[in-house]
Amino acid sequence: MADRVFDIPRTFPLALDVGSGRGYIAQHLTKETVEKLIQVDIAENALKNTVKSEIPTISVVADEEFLPFKEDTFDLVVSSLSLHWVNDLPRAFREIHQVLKPDGVFIGAMFGGDTLYELRCSLQLAELEREGGFSPHVSPFTAVSDLGHLLSRAGFNTLTVDTDEIQVNYPGLFEVMEDLQGNYDMEL
Repeated sequence: MADRVFDIPRTFPLALDVGSGRGYIAQHLTKETVEKLIQVDIAENALKNTVKSEIPTISVVADEEFLPFKEDTFDLVVSSLSLHWVNDLPRAFREIHQVLKPDGVFIGAMFGGDTLYELRCSLQLAELEREGGFSPHVSPFTAVSDLGHLLSRAGFNTLTVDTDEIQVNYPGLFEVMEDLQGNYDMEL
């Protein structure tokens, strides 16, 4: 995320980190790029345990779907892997667009539709075989092809949607679950 911000040759006087968690993005940004950062997360405990950054930051407990800021406030909005958890993604995108200045930049990262595909299929097949039906055990993911449309509907223009596919192999299901749980605990 920070690399994407650095690719834009300008300084952002006021930035917003939506779903900041403990502030991992902030620790990779510099004062020369972002002068002041507002970190927003719905999890108060995450904000209480933010990591230190050289950028002056303010933490605000708020829901991504109901951002408590005036229109045209921020020069930059970033969000890393938190929008996957919102209940109403189109509304969250509209909220982000609303708080951005007209020449503002939004950079977000989220899991795509094929994330954990093998795990989801394995769990469904196992449960179907044993129970005769299945329930989803992994949250749904937004298809990459739908993101451009959702962002456009929210009012964004000049869109770029990039994908990165990272394949990780595990010896078994328990190792996958342990790794996923470990990453989840880090975010809290």
